[in-house]
Amino acid sequence: MKSFEGYKKGVDLGGWLSQCNHTKERYDTFITQEDIKKIASWGADHVRMPIDYNLVEDDNGNVIESGYAYIDTAIKWCREAGLNLVLDLHKTAGFSFDKGENESGLFDSQELQERFYKLWEKLAERYASYSDCVSYELLNEVTDKSYSDTWNKMIPVCIKRVRAKAPDTTIIVGGYWNNSPDALPDLVKPEDDNVVLSFHCYDPLNFTHQGAPWVDTMDTSFRMSIEEANVSPEYFEGRFKAALDTAEKYNMALYCGEYGVIDRADPQEILKWYQAIHAAHEKFDISRCAWSYKEMDFGLSDERMTGVIDELIKYL
Repeated sequence: MKSFEGYKKGVDLGGWLSQCNHTKERYDTFITQEDIKKIASWGADHVRMPIDYNLVEDDNGNVIESGYAYIDTAIKWCREAGLNLVLDLHKTAGFSFDKGENESGLFDSQELQERFYKLWEKLAERYASYSDCVSYELLNEVTDKSYSDTWNKMIPVCIKRVRAKAPDTTIIVGGYWNNSPDALPDLVKPEDDNVVLSFHCYDPLNFTHQGAPWVDTMDTSFRMSIEEANVSPEYFEGRFKAALDTAEKYNMALYCGEYGVIDRADPQEILKWYQAIHAAHEKFDISRCAWSYKEMDFGLSDERMTGVIDELIKYL
């Protein structure tokens, strides 16, 4: 299994240029250069920056130059702080992991797929010269297993079109079930030597999403202790097995692009969860990125985490 150098431990910038109201005020204030400096001070080597297509193109696919300027600025800040950056397309025209975004049709429409490829051509061309510090994640959290066959056909097309613009940039791809590690065995091996396999881990869900109002089966008053969750390094080793086996089989690097615990859990228990998953990440040299830096129901820099954050950052 290869190693994803320069991306060993990072922090997601959720809610800045994605999963937001897409206003200038949001872009200008939610994340600042001081936040990037703080993440670097935590010992991280990279950030993962979700973006929505709304940032850089209008409803007709026309370029929004002012949106690209925010990506330019983020890269500049990261370079000055000594951080690498994963540019993650969190929402594209026709698809979002979040049903509330009302995006659909990508996996049934050649027109929307072409728009997806063209967007990546634009991103790839603009940031090709930053291949030493920027990687591209093609799409966040493909949801339904029924999309698997189409997604497997889309990946090589998109990689080929990115490569025409950015021959040296690392590309990141994941499977269905919201980047479940269990879905990676169904991902067709990309015929490219510079591709990293991605998965996400919010297990066990009853602990990491306790009381989450967006989980259909979850009672918002439900709470679970870390002892009840029965979390341990061995537990996570089991959860990672399918992903690890696939990475070994394909001789590809592995990246846990999201992991974290909801703000309804006790901070001391969140720390224990991070300690357990960290041990498994370290044992298998899995690169990773914690969700999320600020707010978004998982914020590591939020005031509630003050008592544990200095210890927790040792386990990113």
